[in-house]
Amino acid sequence: MAATVTSTATTGKTWDGGNEPMGASYGKMMMWFFIVSDALTFSGFLAAYGFSRFKFIETWPIADEVFNHFPFMHGVDAPMYYVAFMTFILIFSSVTMVLAVDAGHQMKKTKVAIYMLLTIVGGFIFLGSQAWEWKNFIKGEYGAIETKGGAILQFVTKAEDGSYERVKLADFAAHLETDRVNNTRSNGIWFEESADLPSVSLDEVVKGFEAHPEILVRTEIIKDKHKTVLSREESLVRMKDAQIVVEGANLERNEYGHKLFADFFFFITGFHGFHVFSGVMINVLIFLNVILGTYEKRRSYEMVEKVGLYWHFVDLVWVFVFTFFYLV
Repeated sequence: MAATVTSTATTGKTWDGGNEPMGASYGKMMMWFFIVSDALTFSGFLAAYGFSRFKFIETWPIADEVFNHFPFMHGVDAPMYYVAFMTFILIFSSVTMVLAVDAGHQMKKTKVAIYMLLTIVGGFIFLGSQAWEWKNFIKGEYGAIETKGGAILQFVTKAEDGSYERVKLADFAAHLETDRVNNTRSNGIWFEESADLPSVSLDEVVKGFEAHPEILVRTEIIKDKHKTVLSREESLVRMKDAQIVVEGANLERNEYGHKLFADFFFFITGFHGFHVFSGVMINVLIFLNVILGTYEKRRSYEMVEKVGLYWHFVDLVWVFVFTFFYLV
């Protein structure tokens, strides 16, 4: 027993593979363990999303209609443009991280600092873009009606080329002189708390719809990659089941289609956004240590390499999220 202990202490090998099995240090191995476990978590989330989408494929929102906004281009239909821009920024930040790691191997402090700073800027741009996207998704643009059965009814008009264009509720809703009170504790209704009142009431939407014969109802049912548009007579019949006005999306209702889409969107993109935010904060700490010369004194930039592994993982996960939510 004593000989065995002495031999181990002499050779410095605590595992069969030595102190650095497969040539990876303890820190890198632990980062890889974390990445693998986190990858399994994201895989479970995306698998659940895929199962739900397949189950409700006929009422699932069309991504091109949901994510069609672009900053400073109000009213312009730009499907997926801004999401593509976000993806490019995140992938570009992964490139700068690779350059930072390579500069660290060459012990070039200035280059490491520059590339780390570019990576941090890219991360902040992505987070700001995601916040902007969430704002538009939550706020909505056109509005819809939810029926007693939970179906979503949108409103369209027929264009000259035969296609159908969405119509905002505020563009045709009638103006009725009625007092609407929101159920909030500030109004003395302490026993019931409801969401903020929509910009128009259900009665105003119904009356306005009846007064505009050119407007038709479009259901959430998808056929031939397009949502089903009802005739005027069918539209009037469906409007009799109208129950509530829906504007935007939240965890309870979704003007774009099936409510599970919004639930998964908030949860998965929010979970990924949290990873990006964590990565940016870690990158900031590493950047400050680079500036202070901490790794120059250690004669090793391994910390940059370890945080680089995490950042590449975050970028790779976004590729799958982007594919599942926006492309497929």
